[in-house]
Amino acid sequence: MLADIPDDSLSEILPVAKKVAVASGAEQYNLLQNNGRLAHQIVDHVHFHVIPKPTPEEGLGIGWPAKETDMDKLKALFNEIKAKM
Repeated sequence: MLADIPDDSLSEILPVAKKVAVASGAEQYNLLQNNGRLAHQIVDHVHFHVIPKPTPEEGLGIGWPAKETDMDKLKALFNEIKAKM
């Protein structure tokens, strides 16, 4: 999982993902990294997917049910997460 990678090693990962994306020639793409089975991680090591998005119909489709949010609860969550960092 991503949380298992030491921070100093993480600085090496995104430049490689960028090089792969550029080398693919895709003008528009998604960069995806899954953590855990419920998040669709099948291979048990950290890896990134560069998924070209050439048209609205092709590539990664992203959708989840949008709902209204309680801004006070969202701010409280932000402060809780920030305090743990």
